[in-house]
Formats: sequence, C-alpha cells, structure tokens
Amino acid sequence: MDYYMREIETAPRHELDALQSFRLAQKIREVYEKVAPYRAKMDEAGVKPEDIKSVSDLNKLPFTTKQDLRDNYPYGMFAVPMSEVVRIHASSGTTGKQTVVGYTARDIDIWAECAARALVSVGGSKHDYVHVSYGYGLFTGGLGMHYGAEKLGAVTIPASAGNSLRQLEMFRDFGSSIVCMTPSYAMSLIELMREKGLSEADFNLKAGVFGAEPWTEEMRREIERGLGLKAYDIYGLSEIMGPSVSCECTAQKGMHVCEDHFIPEVIDPDTLEPLPSGTPGELAFTCITKEALPLIRYRTRDVAALVYDKCECGRTLVRMLKPQGRTDDMLIIKGVNVFPSQIEAALLGFDGNATNYLIVVDRVNNFDTLEVQIEMRADMFGDNVRQVEEYRAGMKTAIDSALGVGVNVKLIEPKTLARSMGKAVRVMDNRKLKNTFEGGKQ
Repeated sequence: MDYYMREIETAPRHELDALQSFRLAQKIREVYEKVAPYRAKMDEAGVKPEDIKSVSDLNKLPFTTKQDLRDNYPYGMFAVPMSEVVRIHASSGTTGKQTVVGYTARDIDIWAECAARALVSVGGSKHDYVHVSYGYGLFTGGLGMHYGAEKLGAVTIPASAGNSLRQLEMFRDFGSSIVCMTPSYAMSLIELMREKGLSEADFNLKAGVFGAEPWTEEMRREIERGLGLKAYDIYGLSEIMGPSVSCECTAQKGMHVCEDHFIPEVIDPDTLEPLPSGTPGELAFTCITKEALPLIRYRTRDVAALVYDKCECGRTLVRMLKPQGRTDDMLIIKGVNVFPSQIEAALLGFDGNATNYLIVVDRVNNFDTLEVQIEMRADMFGDNVRQVEEYRAGMKTAIDSALGVGVNVKLIEPKTLARSMGKAVRVMDNRKLKNTFEGGKQ
C-alpha cells in the first residue's frame, strides 16, 4: 500500500490527538490576538485562549458560519496582513455576498500536499497523467487538483471544463490516466461518448476523482462502467481549503480527513451538541495550520457521519462518509424531509441512464408540489405511448417509495435540460422566488 505521508496517514490515534491538541491551542491564541471578530466571539462566550489546551476543549469554542464571512466581507476574518496573502478564491454562493478566502504561500503548499495525498490514496503516482477538468478561476477545484498533481510529480493536464469532444480526444491522445471533475460532467461526457460511438476501451483511464457536488452510489457505478475506471469521492469547500480536505482510498469506504490540518466534528444542527461516531449530523471543521483564514468550528451545513475505526487500507485518519445532503438545501414537502440525493438514487436505481433531470418545487393554492422532469432517452421515441407511460409510472413509483411522498414525474425531450460543465443545477425551488417577490411587495 502506498502513502504520501505514511507517518501521518498511519499514525496511532493518541499521536494524532496530541498533534491536533498542540496545533489547536497554538491556533486559538493566534486568532484571538489577530482576528477581531473571533476575539469578540470568544469574549462573548467567556472563553480565553488559555482555556483551550487540547482537542477535548474544542466544544468550549463558538461556531463560525458563512454569515460571519459575509458580515466581515471581504477580508475582515483574515489572520495575516494582505501583504502575506498570495491567492484569493471565492465561493460560488447562490445568495448574498461571495465568501472570500485568502491563502499564504504556506497555505498553498499545504493544500497542494493534501491534494497530492488524495491522488496517492486513489492509486496515483508520479507516473500518472492527471487530467484536471474542474473549472479554473475563483472556484477552488481546478487549481487545487492542479497543484496537487504537480506536487506529486505527475504529468498535469489543465484541461478545465467545457469543449467536451476535445476532452475525449485528450483522454485518448494525451494518455490521461486519472481524471478530476464533477460527477455530473462525467455523466455528460459518457453521454457524448455513446453518441460518437466511443467506449471506455478507447481510453487508458484507471481512476477518477469526483467532487464539488452530491452524487450517489448508483452514479458511481454508472461512471465506472462508462469511463472504465474506479470512481473516488473527494470533499472540500472553499472556506476550509478546497478539494482534498478529505478523499477516499482504494477501499472506497469513506473519505479520509487530513486530520493533521483539520479537526472534523459532527453536531446536531438544532442543539449544536456533538454526536457520536457513526451518527449522521452536520459537519464542522476547525483549521489548525491555515494561516490566512483559519476558521474555527466552521459549520459546513453538509450532513455526514465520521467513522474512527482503522481502514483496511491501513490509514488511521478518520473517515468521513459520503454526505447525505445539506441542512440548508433539505426540501420539506408535505411535512416530509426530502434530499435531492434520495431522488437521484431512486432515478438511477430504476434506470441507470436517467442522469439528466431537474427537481422543480412549487407552491400551488398554499400546497407544496414537487415535480421531477426527466429527459427521455433517444431510443424511447420508437416506443409506443403505452410503453412510455409504463416507464413514467414505474419511475414515479420508485421515487414515491424512496421519499414517502407523492411526486409528479414529467418526461421531456432529450437535450431539453442544460448540460453542466461544473456543478449541475438539480433543484429549482420556485417557492423561494415567490417568497422573495411577495416580501418585496410588503
């Protein structure tokens, strides 16, 4: 088994705890002295830096949220002067101000190290050709994996997203062996491959690192079959670092968190109390080595569980199970909590090719409605009306059973929905638009 940093990745739990405790105490002293919003938060909570001596003291500290970053936009949460900042990234947020993230040169180096670790954990080495199809720019995906591949010493192909036919040509002509992209873009490429008569045998792909959006085990299997590789999950968020906060290993049983740099917690989103190992809840992260923007107990809104037992790959770093959704994009339909990932799992469980869909939520006569629009496959146009209706009814039954609430399923023509080169837009919640409009009138 190969590791990028064996002494960290396989360290005994007590050694990891000791390292985290030392770095946490050091970082809390630093942010208290240098970041006025943190000093105010800690003073309000009655916590002083000397109260934080180990990881066990973490729950004494107040949480940080995205609103804190917006309230101190753009640089008010930075712990270093701008003269030490060498990179700015920003989240793509759909509401309010963007969340701005700064990096020092050391931050960039640590990020590259974590990304290199991720590539090694999925079987990568300096002999690979790493094809990066995440977007480059303020989004952290492209540059994060780019720097990781270079840190590893691999051949790095900065393809970015878009120009899909050229992407497939590069897979073949450049000898790409590891791809990095969003899972929805991978599905879009597989669709194009079928149209052009290409198959996985035309490429030399062995592994793919897919992230930046939720995806299901059903989609994993479709991507693996379509591209002829092993598909691995990677996790990150701009505010903490970017891709490779955690990443799966070849066991594909959870994403190992880089615990020497980030302390993960799972909390009850209502009570804010810590939850035990294996129990799903809201993820929070504390940065213990980051210099420019060291966030403390940052609430991600992602719902996941942490597992601390030793992985079969030999790594002792805690594993973060695939996020089950978000506390802030959960849909409540007729009193039932619904996550878009549940709908996707039902879709792909019924028809593995039903990968282009849109969930439309609306409010009609004060009642919430949920419609799932699904593109028909091209081969379905030869079917008779009865067969198409049987397909629609079967899909509806699969989704209804998964959710425990009735939905409307609408079949639409192929190519109707916009194709994604980055994060796919899967949900259109018209209730929010109406509430905004009505609030404006008041």
